[in-house]
Amino acid sequence: MPLRRSGPARRTVPIAAGTLVSLLSVLPLALSGAATAQDAGKRPAHPEQDWMGSTIVAHEGTLRAAAGGLAPRASSRRGVSGVDVSSHNRKVGWSGLRRSGVRFAYVKATEGTNYTNPYFAQQYRGSYNSGMIHGAYHFALPDHSSGGSQAEYFADHGGDWSRDGRTLPGALDMEYNPYGATCYGKSHKGMVNWIHDFVQTYREETGRYPVIYTSTNWWKRCTGNAGKFGRTNPLWIPRYGSSVGKLPRGWGYHSIWQHTSSGHPVGDRNRFNGSYSRLKVLANGR
Repeated sequence: MPLRRSGPARRTVPIAAGTLVSLLSVLPLALSGAATAQDAGKRPAHPEQDWMGSTIVAHEGTLRAAAGGLAPRASSRRGVSGVDVSSHNRKVGWSGLRRSGVRFAYVKATEGTNYTNPYFAQQYRGSYNSGMIHGAYHFALPDHSSGGSQAEYFADHGGDWSRDGRTLPGALDMEYNPYGATCYGKSHKGMVNWIHDFVQTYREETGRYPVIYTSTNWWKRCTGNAGKFGRTNPLWIPRYGSSVGKLPRGWGYHSIWQHTSSGHPVGDRNRFNGSYSRLKVLANGR
């Protein structure tokens, strides 16, 4: 259960049948992913405060039932229970979570090209050793460096994938900018190009397409509701209410639902949209 590279060798990943990609189209993406000296100088100001969904409640709030009470708890619904954690969770009691029914976990690995979660080893190894299926995620900062450079940094610092049956593809966390302009100063086209650069570089590095975590509202606002990623990238949707609501364009269904961001002992709770055997299919890549 390696922390770093254990998947296929870089840039030797065979392209799936039916995908027309020439060598010339791949090389520019690889070159754009190379970190520059300018990238290296942009360390996030407070990465320990940036976790999956940390900006969603602030911008979108939680949903209430029509009668004024809290919406029904999603944890009682069908699907596989999971959590996501970052450095703000510190050392996690994985055995207790496993006994409570949690079966998968995503762990924050990186942010930008200058930050790695100091608790990553305990959280990533601990979830695996407790018997869970695990994966890593990257908190995106599109105004700090290119999508390609962040994908490479992520893959090299915990975000790689291995075909061991218990490692999920890495996830790209696309949400509101915790440091400034909501859409990181990018136009719709610029944001879509940034995400595409990350997605394709991560695919070259690991052999898998990353899961994309995003809210429908952010996606509409910052990508113009782009529909080009739904056929390749599983969707992880945050919505703190009784249902996932309307999905971003291009996705006919979600793979993971982050249904709450508060609670004890780990607040960020998720449901995989399917059976445990289907979760293992996502981990295996087939």
